[in-house]
Amino acid sequence: MAVAEGRIEADTGSTAEVSGGLSACPACVAAPSAERIAASAAAAGHARLMLSVPAAHCAACISTVEHAAEAVPGVRSARLNLSLRRLSVDADPQVTVPQMIEVLRSVGYEAHELDPGLLSTTETDRQARDLLMRLGVAFFSMMNVMLLSVAVWSGAEGVTRDLFHWISAAIALPTVVFSGQPFFKSAWASLRVGRLGMDVPISLALILASSISLFETIYSGHHAYFDAAVMLCFFLLLGRYLDHRTRAIARSAAQELAALEVPRAIVLIDGAEVPKPIAEVAAGDLVLVRPGGRMPVDGIVVEGTSEVDRSVLTGESLPVWAGEGSAVSAGEVNLTGPLTLRVTAAGKDSSLHRMADLVAVAESAKTRYTSLAERASALYSPLVHLLSFSAFGFWMWKTGGDLRYSINISAAVLIITCPCALGLAVPAVVTAASGRLFRKGLLIKQGNALERLAEVDTVCFDKTGTLTLGTPEATNLADHPDTATEVALALAGASSHPLALALAEAARARGLKPARVDQIREVPGYGIEGEWKGRKVRLGRAEWCNGEGLPVTATYLCTGEGEKPRAYTFADRLRPGAAEVMAALKAQGRRVILLSGDTEAAVAALAGRLGIAEWQSAMLPAEKAARIAALSADGAKVLMVGDGLNDTAALAAAHVSISPATALDAARVASDIVLLGQDMAPIADALRISRQAVRRMVENFMISGGYNVVAVPLALIGSATPLAAALAMSLSSITVSLNALRLK
Repeated sequence: MAVAEGRIEADTGSTAEVSGGLSACPACVAAPSAERIAASAAAAGHARLMLSVPAAHCAACISTVEHAAEAVPGVRSARLNLSLRRLSVDADPQVTVPQMIEVLRSVGYEAHELDPGLLSTTETDRQARDLLMRLGVAFFSMMNVMLLSVAVWSGAEGVTRDLFHWISAAIALPTVVFSGQPFFKSAWASLRVGRLGMDVPISLALILASSISLFETIYSGHHAYFDAAVMLCFFLLLGRYLDHRTRAIARSAAQELAALEVPRAIVLIDGAEVPKPIAEVAAGDLVLVRPGGRMPVDGIVVEGTSEVDRSVLTGESLPVWAGEGSAVSAGEVNLTGPLTLRVTAAGKDSSLHRMADLVAVAESAKTRYTSLAERASALYSPLVHLLSFSAFGFWMWKTGGDLRYSINISAAVLIITCPCALGLAVPAVVTAASGRLFRKGLLIKQGNALERLAEVDTVCFDKTGTLTLGTPEATNLADHPDTATEVALALAGASSHPLALALAEAARARGLKPARVDQIREVPGYGIEGEWKGRKVRLGRAEWCNGEGLPVTATYLCTGEGEKPRAYTFADRLRPGAAEVMAALKAQGRRVILLSGDTEAAVAALAGRLGIAEWQSAMLPAEKAARIAALSADGAKVLMVGDGLNDTAALAAAHVSISPATALDAARVASDIVLLGQDMAPIADALRISRQAVRRMVENFMISGGYNVVAVPLALIGSATPLAAALAMSLSSITVSLNALRLK
């Protein structure tokens, strides 16, 4: 569940945004800076609230959400940014964030308050559009220059041939200058720091092919290679664009975690409620947290009783009781009653902020992974330059200083060894594999995730929300008389507690109707009570119903004094495909471990149901991350599958990670792969397909290398012109792409 915080902002124009290389809806607007927002709002005398609406995903969502928000009295306008899932509401000061959250919930959209000061605005992704534009220009030029070249090859001579060469130059030279910018900039950046990157030989090949062609055209030479230059540029840009499309550009998970921090707290000063920015709250202050609110600080409860939802922090599937003396942490949700806290830590000192720091450290460690392409290019680039310069030096000596002939051979060597096929080897495979996995319900976010996934030998699962759906399921209604269950249904129907909702759902599924119970009321932290046939009846905690708690998840019904309470037991619902994926992983010979923040009894029960031999319970987020780090230190390649805030550091620390689409925003951002549906079975398919993909990558490198073994000697002895080199290079690129398509 992603939390967002209230914000004041000014109107901005509609700006399309691209995330992960995918074009955003034109209706989206980019969020402006907090400084501009505050100044504009103050001048206008009204507020703009910013809310996160994580379920928004299409144009219909925009219409529904905006119309619902604009129907609220005092709201002047509402605009939904679909790519950021953010709703900005221009409203009078009396319109509050909780009011807007309730309105959106009534039309089926969960919403949360957003703090833009802690969450950086995602910039428009211009790189994908820029590459696509340059690719289009290169393709258009290549087609036209090739048509002119066909006329020259057909026998055009003298003035006609020179005219066609000059027209080709007029098309090709601006194209190389414009479309080759990504390579030129990257090559210059590499050379400035004394490094030979993949783009250095690419840039040299483009420059040499263009320069030689221009030289030949000026002096009425028989051969010009403008077609080779633009063809080279096109195929290289195609590889770069494919590579870019396979890499999801996401905001840092640490920033997403920071967004869960509440920006303001209600501080009690001499009995008065004073809203303060969280930065001004100090240890020792008294803070009021109303029902439904998220804890803004770490603290100790000094007044009130309630139940607290800790699922995003600890993975506990059920709310826990909180009363005087209970410790609570920032990020937890207060469910049923108001609580007054004595602050122990706030802001950067809170447990939530420390968790964000853990994630940031883990993310930086993961970026040290070196992909196959990077390892290949480290050897490839120096060798290419050595061959080209050696050929130039040899032919200068052999021909007695024929600069024109020596440069032609040097350029042919550079073009024929140009790492175009090498550049396509990985992106083409990743694109094909990503398409196949997408159809199975998995979205690849990171370009090298498949390579890392193929190395996995250990799979760690979270419990709540991952192997289970995080919702309780009544298990023993048949053990109780229908009369008692009808009373329980009447009481449960008056509560939003997860166990009450599950009990009511199961009772209705059996065709039962609620009994007539009067004077129903909820007692925060304990349960629901009322009067049935003149007797006080209760549904809730064991001790409140004068009973002894069972070692399983249960709620208790007491139908009168002297009667023994009836226990309605519950189990967490298994996610579809959970049993199948366990069987498949064991068949593949992989080690499976269950890591959960839930209670020992709940974790042991689930491990027994799924046949998982290794498991740990009651784990804190830092302990999960430490367990992953320990496994990695022992040489294991760990796949972590999780969905909660308590899993985020572990997801970031793992060799590769997967989270369900229903996961917390921060967990999805920290993961490399997103499971789009509820069925977990595709995870085993992903591990199998990833190994196939890596085999295709290696085959592509072998194809590229084999082509060079044959073609380079021909170029070195002067048997291949730059044009022939470009055609050979194109053939190798097409072969690599076709081999990648075998994955489909």
